[in-house]
Amino acid sequence: MSSIWNVAMLILALVVVRISHWLYRCYGFPIIGETIDFLKPCGFNDIPTFVKKRMIRYGLLFRTNIFGSKTVVSADPDVINQIFRQENTSFGLGYPDILVKVFGKDNLFLKEVFIHKYLHKVTMQIIGSEGLKQTMIGNMDKATRDHFRLKASQGSFNVRKEVENLIVAYMTPKLISNLKPETQSKLIDNLNAFNLDWFQSFFSLSSWKALIKVLKSRGEAIQVMKDVLSMRRESREKQEDLLNTLLEELDKESSIFDQGSATNLIFLLAFVAREGTSSCTALAVKFISKDPKVLAELKREHKAIVDNRKDKKAGVSWEEYTHNMTFTNMVINESLRLSNTTPLLFRKALHDVEIKGKYYLERYTIPAGWIVAVAPSAVHYDPTNYENPFEFNPWRWEGKEMTRGSKTFMAFGICAASNGNLPSSSCFILRFLSGPRLRDHSFTIPSIH
Repeated sequence: MSSIWNVAMLILALVVVRISHWLYRCYGFPIIGETIDFLKPCGFNDIPTFVKKRMIRYGLLFRTNIFGSKTVVSADPDVINQIFRQENTSFGLGYPDILVKVFGKDNLFLKEVFIHKYLHKVTMQIIGSEGLKQTMIGNMDKATRDHFRLKASQGSFNVRKEVENLIVAYMTPKLISNLKPETQSKLIDNLNAFNLDWFQSFFSLSSWKALIKVLKSRGEAIQVMKDVLSMRRESREKQEDLLNTLLEELDKESSIFDQGSATNLIFLLAFVAREGTSSCTALAVKFISKDPKVLAELKREHKAIVDNRKDKKAGVSWEEYTHNMTFTNMVINESLRLSNTTPLLFRKALHDVEIKGKYYLERYTIPAGWIVAVAPSAVHYDPTNYENPFEFNPWRWEGKEMTRGSKTFMAFGICAASNGNLPSSSCFILRFLSGPRLRDHSFTIPSIH
């Protein structure tokens, strides 16, 4: 009888553990937690090493400590879907404190959990369908064409860096327009100098020196923006840019912005647009250069676009992008799936949130104030979602709706910046292939974090 009782108690204990609301945890060292392991580099087309190792040991959902912040990491598509569905109700934008400090203490993008709704509205005006349709896609194509003419004499160039330069060049006038040439040049230089390369070896002396340079560039860029903002407020000059929209917000009594948060927002939007697009485009070029079948199909599609134009020298139109660049967009989507443009997407629990687990009756509680980090690449490389997930195969998107906010495809999460990624990458690839003959270059794709 006692043995039966012991077996029953064991089964009960296992059930309690299974449905317990506490996640598996691995907090690491005091204060810094598992920051050192988190910062170890990984390839562009792979699940982050930090996440992969813990998925094997702890499962798809676990607790950790990153940069001194208690964090829940999820690689479970169902849990990630629940988090995104509860955006602005149970979860808001949230980041470890050190990232908030690097990007500026006034940055509402990192501090104000409800800023996402406002940002979505504002950025859609700039890079949403109407904004792209009216002017931006033409600006993208012209800037790309002019840039390739400038680079034509060079034997080789860094794809990622050149795309970064292009993004900043045609995003800056959308954010702050009508600048003097020397002022715009200074602003662009400082925006390009800001990066997260110091993350690669956070605790080394060289990284701290790099961080100091990054903070200096950010400070100089912010100062340029503040000077322009002050002059614009005094003159009451109107421009069709983001700064004008923020000035109108500043005049409202209920505004959540002040001068510092407004300029920080402009700065961060430029950074986000640059980083995501450049990484994806560089990886796309690498894949294209090594796949003759994909290269041939892209050239066929681009030739058909030019052949159907009345003006053979005209740039890419909105109609061409939406109706005639289907395969190009399939290539970009596949590159987004394979790339770690956003290795982890950060959110914060606004209150204690109960999350359903994979098994029946399984429930987890995420405490209020905890950081939640989701790993899209774990979903993108899941063989149950994609056949041969590590294979570059643009044709897997044929006939499918290419939305980037679904349960199985979450490049950029639900960020509005993703609306500008496809057109800018598409313009770059079109101009890249229509220029000098593409040779079998060896494209180097650096590690990321």
